[in-house]
Amino acid sequence: MLDTLIQSKTRLKLLLRFFLNPDSSAYLRGLADEFSESTNSVRIELNRFEEAGLIEGQKEGNKKMYKVNTKFPMFADLQRIAFKHFGIDQIIEQVVQKLGDVDAVYLTGDLARGLDASIVDITIIGENIDSTYLTKLVEKAENLIDRKIRTLVYEPSDDFEIEQPRLLIFGQEIDDGR
Repeated sequence: MLDTLIQSKTRLKLLLRFFLNPDSSAYLRGLADEFSESTNSVRIELNRFEEAGLIEGQKEGNKKMYKVNTKFPMFADLQRIAFKHFGIDQIIEQVVQKLGDVDAVYLTGDLARGLDASIVDITIIGENIDSTYLTKLVEKAENLIDRKIRTLVYEPSDDFEIEQPRLLIFGQEIDDGR
């Protein structure tokens, strides 16, 4: 849907990359390689975003690193749009809120990196999660978002480590890697 509103594929990839995971940063050549785009097309969009205040650039050695400006007035709105684009809002609404004792849900994998992906990887931490019911909810959400959802479920007492990068999309931050 966003690709009909935003004609520039590079601009759309950058928006989703930065607003999906605001903790991530990247540099020009890395983004160009990641998107399989020319450095010039990425540079043009980065300059536009920086002028508008959407992102901030900072020199680190001989590279200029870019990061989303979380103080941008429309930051929260743009992040919600990125979540809706990938169906994360539907996952929370259709799966997480119906499961019961969920402490936290993390987005991991390519989407947590801000990359488009056909598979949504989520890690759920909670007590007494009914795996049969979870499977039914996931199937329903997959039909709504037209993407596959892959889940990992841990109890808070389990010894686990959540894949990095990760993005908390529901609940409270959990201390893993104990």
